[in-house]
Amino acid sequence: MENLVKRAKAGDSEAFSELMIKNENSMYKVARAILGNDEDAGDAMQDTVLICWEKIKTLRHNSYFRTWMTRILINRCIAILDNKKKEIPNTFTAEIKNLNTDIERAEWKAALNCLDEKYRILIVLYYIEGYKIREISKILDIKETTVKDRMKAAKKQYYERIVKSERSKL
Repeated sequence: MENLVKRAKAGDSEAFSELMIKNENSMYKVARAILGNDEDAGDAMQDTVLICWEKIKTLRHNSYFRTWMTRILINRCIAILDNKKKEIPNTFTAEIKNLNTDIERAEWKAALNCLDEKYRILIVLYYIEGYKIREISKILDIKETTVKDRMKAAKKQYYERIVKSERSKL
């Protein structure tokens, strides 16, 4: 991957395209988890690709490309959410379109959607994308201890909203 980054930094558009293709699924998962719908996720991804192409020469360490790209994506997602809040106040709803028949996937999406945004981002980065606490700290520009504390809070929120709700139905 570092070789592709090096070539992309030198202006090789094919190398850059290959980088984006290799990271497309990862970008989609992160954007979809934050934004809650395919259209906004696609917009965030397109913006991210453009920004990465324009700014790739500013990337200091080629080995951090994925972290750098993910940070840009998250910033774009946050900007989209901010714009939506201005357009339609107090209407942040996560739509689940094209539900997969796989029950576990549907349950996972429901669990993610029950979490506050700041927790949802962490869960996606850690459990789905496989980033380490240290990497998440860099991506989100927060302390490692804050990441750990928010992970604990996310688990607690999940328990309170999902597990207790299911038990009360019995």
